[in-house]
Amino acid sequence: MASDKSKERALYGRIGAYVLHSRYDSRELTRAARAAFESKFERDVDPEGVLPPEERLRRAEMARKAHYARLALKSAQARRKRSDRRKPSPGVAHRDDGAADGQSATS
Repeated sequence: MASDKSKERALYGRIGAYVLHSRYDSRELTRAARAAFESKFERDVDPEGVLPPEERLRRAEMARKAHYARLALKSAQARRKRSDRRKPSPGVAHRDDGAADGQSATS
């Protein structure tokens, strides 16, 4: 459980982000970061810069799609693992009589 101080710090951070985005265009704030991220894929597929620009862009797009597909796969695996932990074990009895707090439905 988070402490009161960490919750307060999180609120201060959220307030700061809201103020920042109320004063500036978010796309402008992140333009350089997005450009650097996109160019990473081009450098990955053509480190020496020998490919024609069209081919480099095509390959970079495929590398980017592969990157996001890997993220989607990891996300699905994590969700499945989390879901499996919530399911009752096969050997554990599960009451489904609508009772709450250990009382039977017929009481």
